Amino acid sequence: MWDRVHHEPPLPPAIPRQHLHDEAAALDESLHGPTLIDLYLEGGDEAAWKHDSLPKAWLRDLRRGRWVTQDKLDLHGLNRDQARSAFVTFLAECRHHGHRCVRIVHGKGLSSPGREPVLKKLVLGWLSQRSEVLAFCQARAAEGGAGAVVVLLAANK
Repeated sequence: MWDRVHHEPPLPPAIPRQHLHDEAAALDESLHGPTLIDLYLEGGDEAAWKHDSLPKAWLRDLRRGRWVTQDKLDLHGLNRDQARSAFVTFLAECRHHGHRCVRIVHGKGLSSPGREPVLKKLVLGWLSQRSEVLAFCQARAAEGGAGAVVVLLAANK
């Protein structure tokens, strides 16, 4: 009798279609989506924003690190939807605990398609839409620089 060994060809490598779809959607939204905020740039390409009612000195103090950062959210490795969910949860927890100054690390986009910081633009837009956000600016170099933003939140009433 002949022993027959059936060799099946190896399966093709998996294609992370959902991941590729998420990345493409996030990149498209960040590049071609509606402008969510008017960021003003001072001293280069550093993004900063403050609520109209806030004194300019508060934003200056935030930039200089005079506010103590009380909590941090790191969005590395998350897609757009995961990042949005983590962002909303984080802000709710910060408000609950009475935190006034927090840092959100969105990354510099070095692993993103086209090396574009996809989450950066989204996070800045999300921040500008939140009523509890008084101001935000790029973090100092020691706190993440262009890959992070420092946020000033309104006090609990």
